[in-house]
Amino acid sequence: MLAQEVIAAKRDGLELSKAQIDFFIGGIPDGSVSGEQAAAFAMAVFFQKMTLPERVALTEAMRDSGDVLGWDLPGPVLDKHSTGGVGDNVSLMLAPALAVCGAYVPMISGRGLGHTGGTLDKFDSIPGYDTQPDIETLRKVTREVGCAIIGQTGEVAPADKRLYSIRDVTATVESVDLITASILSKKLAAGLEGLVLDVKCGSGAFMDSVPKARELAESLVRVANDAGCRTSALITDMNEPLARAAGNALEMQNAVEFLTGKEIDSRLWDVTIALGAELLANARLVRNVAEGTEKMAEAFQSGQAAERFGKMVAALGGPVDFVEKSEHYLERAPLTEEIYASHSGFVNAVDTRGVGMAVVALGGGRTRSSDPIDYSVGLDWLAGVGQAVDSEQPIARVHAKDEASLAEAKKRVLAAYRIGETVPQESPLIIERIE
Repeated sequence: MLAQEVIAAKRDGLELSKAQIDFFIGGIPDGSVSGEQAAAFAMAVFFQKMTLPERVALTEAMRDSGDVLGWDLPGPVLDKHSTGGVGDNVSLMLAPALAVCGAYVPMISGRGLGHTGGTLDKFDSIPGYDTQPDIETLRKVTREVGCAIIGQTGEVAPADKRLYSIRDVTATVESVDLITASILSKKLAAGLEGLVLDVKCGSGAFMDSVPKARELAESLVRVANDAGCRTSALITDMNEPLARAAGNALEMQNAVEFLTGKEIDSRLWDVTIALGAELLANARLVRNVAEGTEKMAEAFQSGQAAERFGKMVAALGGPVDFVEKSEHYLERAPLTEEIYASHSGFVNAVDTRGVGMAVVALGGGRTRSSDPIDYSVGLDWLAGVGQAVDSEQPIARVHAKDEASLAEAKKRVLAAYRIGETVPQESPLIIERIE
């Protein structure tokens, strides 16, 4: 079998066999399939698409291109994946809460790109926290603490790691087939027994409409279940930032305040509880979603989730007193300024992508995977849809490294907010469930 034969078959719209897919994907990590061939394959898939059996085979081949973890633990191994948004720091609270509820969560997360934030970048804002430990450390922390949030190691789904970098520079990122395999190969390589997917929809999501979000959610759920992992998905609204903060250290501080009960964003609470309850019900740790909702709420309100988060941070190299003294450890930007609307009214709509790009303009995000990150910059006090704003109530507060980036971010935030005279109709936060 030759790589070019596989490319030609998909180019011509033929359905690839499992053997063809296994052969091609197996050659990506060791270089026997060249970068040019991988790029041609991605483009052929982008245009010709894949059937469900092809998607399953592609996902499993990418999963099996590296280590697939096995676990011998007294509880189910669970995880969650979000398709990305602005102010989406759900993972930071969800993983320790699930651990309190009896699950084990080896969460392999990613970095931000474009307007979306990345979970790993948030953890990189913690001094000493190791986001790239070896597999044995992942095993040890997951076993002892109940959760470990880390990045993709070289041993986990290496075919995906190489293929994604190729897709990023060849305009083939937006393929549902390739997105499905990329997301699930890493998750399934972690040896999961249950998975919940948070598929974002709206102005701050990659999938900006419900039909597009539904297409991706259905693909992910069907492929994951066919690959042996019990999976469901929630389509959630991303027409405004989820948390009231956007930026790495700021979102980390937001998460600590959520965990300790100091300040809890209502939308963030609702999504975190819903995803956790879904997972607990899927894993049979509770009888139904309603019971899962109660158990998740208790994990936060008892303080146990905050305690578990602190143990995870310490176990992965961060400060042992991070939860108690997070403001001492997290870097602060030298400049802050509040942003006010030009006239009083109510927030009618938010271009959430525009808010995310304001964070990128500050230096807190990436347009290329190699871009450096300033963890201290970003936005907080973000006004939500329906909130009243005036000369005393700001739209947001900017945290910047210099006057030039502050001015640029301020301009972008003002352009992203639409202020009207009436309160807009409330939209559902959780739009749909896919099982």
